[in-house]
Amino acid sequence: MTRSILIGPPGLKSCFFRTVLAFSAAFGFVSLADAVQPASSPNDGHVDRRMLPAPPRPVSAALPTTLNVVHATRIHAASLTYVPPTPSNGYTGAPGSNPNQKTLVVYDSTGPYGWLGEAYAVMAANLASHGGQYTLERAVDYSPGDLGYFTGMIYVGSTYNEPLPVEMLDDVLATTKPVLWINDNIWQLSARSANFAAKYGFTPMYFDFSNTLKVTYKGVALQRDPNSVPSGLLQTVINDPTKAQVVAFATNDTGGIVNWATKGANLTYIGEIPFSYIGPNDRYLAAVDLIGKVSNPAMLARKHALVRIEDVDPMADPTELRAIADYLYSKQVPFSIAVIPYYVDPNGYYNNGVPITKRLSQSPAVISALKYMVSKGGLILMHGYTHQYSNVANPYSGVTADDFEFYRAHISPDNYVVYDTPVAEDSIDWALGRIQNGFNEFELAGFNWPNFFVPPHYAGSAIDYQAFDSQFNARYDRGLFASGWCPKGACGAGTPDYTKIYGQYYTYVVRDIFGTIVIPEELGNVELVPFNHNPARFPADILYSANCNTVVQDGVQSFFFHPFLDISYLKQIVEGLQGMGYTFVTSRSIKQGN
Repeated sequence: MTRSILIGPPGLKSCFFRTVLAFSAAFGFVSLADAVQPASSPNDGHVDRRMLPAPPRPVSAALPTTLNVVHATRIHAASLTYVPPTPSNGYTGAPGSNPNQKTLVVYDSTGPYGWLGEAYAVMAANLASHGGQYTLERAVDYSPGDLGYFTGMIYVGSTYNEPLPVEMLDDVLATTKPVLWINDNIWQLSARSANFAAKYGFTPMYFDFSNTLKVTYKGVALQRDPNSVPSGLLQTVINDPTKAQVVAFATNDTGGIVNWATKGANLTYIGEIPFSYIGPNDRYLAAVDLIGKVSNPAMLARKHALVRIEDVDPMADPTELRAIADYLYSKQVPFSIAVIPYYVDPNGYYNNGVPITKRLSQSPAVISALKYMVSKGGLILMHGYTHQYSNVANPYSGVTADDFEFYRAHISPDNYVVYDTPVAEDSIDWALGRIQNGFNEFELAGFNWPNFFVPPHYAGSAIDYQAFDSQFNARYDRGLFASGWCPKGACGAGTPDYTKIYGQYYTYVVRDIFGTIVIPEELGNVELVPFNHNPARFPADILYSANCNTVVQDGVQSFFFHPFLDISYLKQIVEGLQGMGYTFVTSRSIKQGN
């Protein structure tokens, strides 16, 4: 098959599609959740709908002056031993995490946008897993003493003036454990304290709505999406610089400085929801690091990197594969190879209208090249069975590596990739069948069954993710989640709502809400031309993102590369990351928490 990156059918080849979709999976997709955006959020087309939206605009820049608290209803008798929250809400940490660290993630759940609270909390919890165990709990379910069971707490305030249990406020004010308070309702905490400013050294003041598009953390300038601006950034004032400090600040378009994150004593405060409208160079990275300081204050400071060779199917060029293996071996760089074992072009899209299929076992030269790559430090992963769905465009051509396999999608009239729903056949048996077919193809080609899975275009249903988890030791991707999966913090107990989906990328190994170990990939890949509103992306862009990721302690710099591209791009990225002091390791090592 001719490898080309010409634009416009029939010249648009699958190599181009595959560079676009995997990157847009976490940074640029559009879902049917478009219809449920907060009414007060900006609405200038699809661009503000790529990820989770920010909460609605506060009713006023001024903070409420009265407490809006309730009393907890789940009371433990004083004479009884403390009973922690429902066990189904508790989750195991990622490999390498500290088993003695237990983080309580509390979130808002009331009102018409309560679903956002669950989604934000899921993102915080996934990240907390890198440090240790965690428990998800709605604020309304908080009971006196809950915090006492944990080593730290993260509260995600996504609902303006959510009625918080006064017992929760009192526990936070009394503890010396690390607490990260995000966005709303900090005024309830300060109002509950008789000496908040004296104790923590700062005071929450008002919402700032200036055009703050840059957040500086650890001396690194991170981006803030313009669509986050209307929700405001709650400004604090430092009352006692010996007790409080600004750990991150935002800069507006007139040069004004706004406190973005403030720390006093054991309390760190972020003045917005950092999980909305995230991108590759986003202030989300500052939040990732601050979450790590709660989930494991003794977090290691390793500097590891990963590279994955992407979309290797039976039509791959063996010469290209061998050249990549030789180069990476010469630089002492271990690598992973995402292999699709069965190539399908059901309508002859790239074969003059004549359908074509090819199994890995029918490609002896590719088999030989793969074995050569393994001898040079490569690890074979499974990247779907066919990396396409049926004989229909999903959303492009129906051809392997162009299209989704476990999810349906289409191209909107304004040229966005729209994630629709899981496939019609979606079930545990269907997903397991695809996986088993892939295993059979690897076996026919003389390979062992891979232990790691890379979901095609990083997309699948909750059912699919459970199937993946049952058959593989880890996923190597970014997550795709649906609201409703974690009612009352019990993930898997609810029904996912695929009209409200969201993605997340990680900067280190996590164990996500599906219970799956996830090997990170956050830097994306080289894209030579823009497509579907995704920008072109060159080695300099990837290294720029890598510099942004340096703010995350124990972060892994992880990218993927398509073998049909000029190898010089790969060399620039590998040597650039090595020049930044990062050491390439195996994905197996990262999976083990090393």
